Amino acid sequence: MTKPIIMPCLDMQNGRVVKGVHFVDIADAGDPVACAQAYCKAGADELAMLDITATVENRGTLLEVVKRTSEACTVPFTVGGGIHDVKSAGEVLRAGANKVSVSSAAFRNPELIPGIIKEFGVDALTVAIDVDVNPALPSGYEVYIDGGRTATGADAVEWAKRVDGYGVKVILPTSKAGDGARTGYDLPVIKAMAQACNAKIVASGGAGKMEHFLEAAQAGAEILLAASVFHFHMVDIGELKAYLAQNGF
Repeated sequence: MTKPIIMPCLDMQNGRVVKGVHFVDIADAGDPVACAQAYCKAGADELAMLDITATVENRGTLLEVVKRTSEACTVPFTVGGGIHDVKSAGEVLRAGANKVSVSSAAFRNPELIPGIIKEFGVDALTVAIDVDVNPALPSGYEVYIDGGRTATGADAVEWAKRVDGYGVKVILPTSKAGDGARTGYDLPVIKAMAQACNAKIVASGGAGKMEHFLEAAQAGAEILLAASVFHFHMVDIGELKAYLAQNGF
């Protein structure tokens, strides 16, 4: 059994940490620097920050927020949202991120993936894939872009396999149906991508209690990402790690 990586996620809007349900119904959840400091102190293994409206607002990531948060962060730090080319990826990395996460831009222009890898190395890139159920597709899951707003008609697992073929080490599928609902991760898509890809798969969207994290790890996720359950103190990171250890991880 691999040791799961616990990764709190800071969803950002207008420089504040927020949390929504199904990618909408956004509520304020605090200051990013304070959140980052608290999570590092609580035992987070990595931290993610996602500027959730950068793509649909057609702007870049808020670099000053990245810089301030990275200075407070003592663990590896991944930043996504508004990264649309190699240049903007470099700006985010120079602002203090250890990795960039790309989603919509990579789907629209797959050559962005090898471009970032060539310039900054494979360890500097995560590819995120927003997904929702579509029984008409072979895997039963469809790729969504633009923060979950735009259906693409593309099969999510087939896209993950293509991403994996570039040598990407981390793929982050987020379930649109599960996002913020706290009803559990979308286990079939985690399992399908874990079986189809060499990359580490991140469980994202739907964590509501410690059992959900265990289920995702058992399904093949090596990185366990969550937001609201950590922001609103529903799950303690130290207790979660102890629980996973008691259950074989």
